[in-house]
Amino acid sequence: MEFCTIGSGSSGNSIYVGTKHTRILIDAGLSGKRITQGLAELGISGEQIDALFITHEHKDHIKGAGIFSRRFDVPIYATMQTWEAMKNDLGKIAPHNQCFVYEDENCVINDICVRPFAIPHDAVQPVGYNIFAGQNKVSIATDLGHVTDTIRESITDSDILLLEANHDEQMLKNGSYPWHLKQRILGENGHISNHTAGNLLAEIMSGKMKYIFLGHLSEENNHPHLAYETVAEILQNSKIQLGGALKMDMAARFSNGAKVTI
Repeated sequence: MEFCTIGSGSSGNSIYVGTKHTRILIDAGLSGKRITQGLAELGISGEQIDALFITHEHKDHIKGAGIFSRRFDVPIYATMQTWEAMKNDLGKIAPHNQCFVYEDENCVINDICVRPFAIPHDAVQPVGYNIFAGQNKVSIATDLGHVTDTIRESITDSDILLLEANHDEQMLKNGSYPWHLKQRILGENGHISNHTAGNLLAEIMSGKMKYIFLGHLSEENNHPHLAYETVAEILQNSKIQLGGALKMDMAARFSNGAKVTI
């Protein structure tokens, strides 16, 4: 099972997950050209993508979805309400490529099983995703707003986890964003901070976890090294050691992140 972020942040999000037989994308919030380039760096062409799964309808998650689907005849999977919210932005999508997923129900694509789980965010029906292949589990959990029992249960026992660490609370509070935007980000349906991400990881950590990627970082209200050090300190205080069997890295904003294989 292979995992690689193609882009992660408020500028655009897309994640590749694949096996020898199946290749999927989670979100397509970058240009079609950038997604195609990111896949090419992995030795994959757009024609080889079997499915595209959308977490929610915000532009940084769907920007390139329509053009990618049309160019490579790729089915797009999303919740019913997400489809309604994003269909005008996607442009014309072939009927056979308009597909639905349902929270907590398995969607099987060849040898990959994708299971959406509900997340709190200011979108109509947002979801995170668990992706299973054999005994391996990858979880995508960004745009979280706040931590719920569903999120805890869904990301526990993942081999690979992409987790949001959107902002440093002090940077956000002292930054230049207008007050209404600060309230949105800090609110129950906004984004979680570095500290919240670290505390969540410490709470759900099991010996199965191999790779943590911190993603969806704010360009203005966070720094990669600050997110990493904040989360690493919380884990260390909880007697969870990074390095060796457990590795943590950052999901790059404008380029492919580290490719990992399990």
